[in-house]
Order: sequence, then C-alpha cells, then structure tokens
Amino acid sequence: MSELHRITFDPERCGGRPCVRDLRVRVRDVLDLLAAGAGREEILRDMPLLESEDITAALEYAARQTDHPVLRVA
Repeated sequence: MSELHRITFDPERCGGRPCVRDLRVRVRDVLDLLAAGAGREEILRDMPLLESEDITAALEYAARQTDHPVLRVA
C-alpha cells in the first residue's frame, strides 16, 4: 500500500519542498539521516512526531522521483 499521501507540499512551509504530514520535516531530512547511516528506530527516537510509515513514505517518494522513461535512439 502506498504511503505517498503522507507527503505534503505547502508554499508557506519549508519553501514548498516536500514535507512529511505538514510537519516541518522535509523528505530530504529523512533521506539524509538514512544516507548517513541512521536506522529507522534512531530517527523515530530523535524525531518523536514522525511515524514509521513517514519514513516509508519518504523512501517511496524518492524512489518515484528517480524513475524516468527510457528513450530508445534509433
């Protein structure tokens, strides 16, 4: 089941960047923590407003952003 409904955009919050559930936690913040080696439980402990599904939503959002059509050159 998709968790993308947890990703929100508001031009008045974080410069319109994608955030988690209208919180001031950007998708990028979650991804940076994961990339730095932080585990899901560590992130949830350090950011108590987040839920496990929010981390899944950030990863799903990032995965969809990196998808692109493959063009064939004749």
